[in-house]
Amino acid sequence: MIESLLVANRGEIARRIIRTAKRLGIRAIAVHSEADTGLPFVTEADEAVCVGPANPAQSYRNVEAVLAAAKSTGAQAIHPGYGFLSENADFARTVEAGGLIWVGPGADAIAAMGDKINARNLMAAAGVPVAPGTTEPAADLAAAVTAAAEIGYPVMVKAAAGGGGMGMGVALDEAALRTEYDKVRAFAERMFGDGSVLIERYFPRVRHVEVQILGLADGRVVALGERECSVQRRNQKLVEESPSPAVTPELRSRLLAAAVRAGAAVGYRNAGTVECLLDPATGEFFFLEMNTRLQVEHPVTELVYGVDLVEEQLRVAAGLAPTFDPDALAPRGHAIELRINAEDPKRFLPGPGAISAWVEPTGEGVRVDAGYVAGNTVTPFYDSLMAKLIVSGATRAEAVARARVAVEQFEVAGPKNNLPFFAELLDNEEFLSGDYDTGIVTRMR
Repeated sequence: MIESLLVANRGEIARRIIRTAKRLGIRAIAVHSEADTGLPFVTEADEAVCVGPANPAQSYRNVEAVLAAAKSTGAQAIHPGYGFLSENADFARTVEAGGLIWVGPGADAIAAMGDKINARNLMAAAGVPVAPGTTEPAADLAAAVTAAAEIGYPVMVKAAAGGGGMGMGVALDEAALRTEYDKVRAFAERMFGDGSVLIERYFPRVRHVEVQILGLADGRVVALGERECSVQRRNQKLVEESPSPAVTPELRSRLLAAAVRAGAAVGYRNAGTVECLLDPATGEFFFLEMNTRLQVEHPVTELVYGVDLVEEQLRVAAGLAPTFDPDALAPRGHAIELRINAEDPKRFLPGPGAISAWVEPTGEGVRVDAGYVAGNTVTPFYDSLMAKLIVSGATRAEAVARARVAVEQFEVAGPKNNLPFFAELLDNEEFLSGDYDTGIVTRMR
């Protein structure tokens, strides 16, 4: 097993990775910005190195500073978490070229799946269903208009290099397409350094379902079930649950098999997620994208499958067999994750601030992965995620009931937070029925 691990991330995910590393006897090393000096992940690591000021470009995305920290601390491996450098193929190559172990998929797989158009084409060739759309970037507005006419309105305009729900726009007709094309292209150039745009069919009522895959050290790719991720605001997830209430055993079999084919097509190793759109009217699903890293919502899979995905990531990176029997994977019970963000519960606008009180819920089936404690400050420099509240039960109804109690018990004072929204959601008849889609939050507001 790896002996020392540098965690190139912050907040709850850094703290969560450090927890598993220390359980396994691995020396855990944190890197942090000046703004994060007092956060729990820094104090809980065996060693911590400040890599720069608050600006992520000068700290968490600063490749030279992160690698220098790894060298100075004698780190053997680097775990990138999610976001920041986690899906940067050049960084992965640089880590390995420097003689370090990269705890993630190979750089070629990251690069192959990082471009949405290339990924769509690869998946189609591998027999994975893809939604009608362009097979190459729409070079200009005229090409986008022609493509949309062939696909049929409404269409989704997407940044080819985008991710995390960013760089997307919906066009119901040609007039809207002309506006959205320019808007998405400009955003993509500014945010991703790549203005390439693709056009896809847009489904007005759709569910967002994803599959957790793990590429093992022996070359096999296995699927650890699906997650429902349809409770979203601005195309970004707020709630995830596993199993999906929309997926039948027959659909699950097809969905997981397609995800395994997707991973095998790029020689995938380590943890990854195959995201799909599910048409609830027909039961058809279509490849959306592949996240070549650990997902924010991985805990629901851990609770339903009884595995520690970070431990499995470390074992794959070290060339070791998994702790579980790949041929005997089966879900048990139900789990739900709520993302506790520093944002107002109505418009979901960021609300950073000093935390004057922080009381986490406890009880059977309750887990909290938090990045903060009382006395910390949620700054405006990073994502608004403060913690993840994960609940599990023998059934979905039991998990929902436990979630209600846990939300009521969770106390956060200081920053604005979305706990009131979750209290509302957990009493919403549409959500309780399990028959909801990505428009549920809009309908609630």
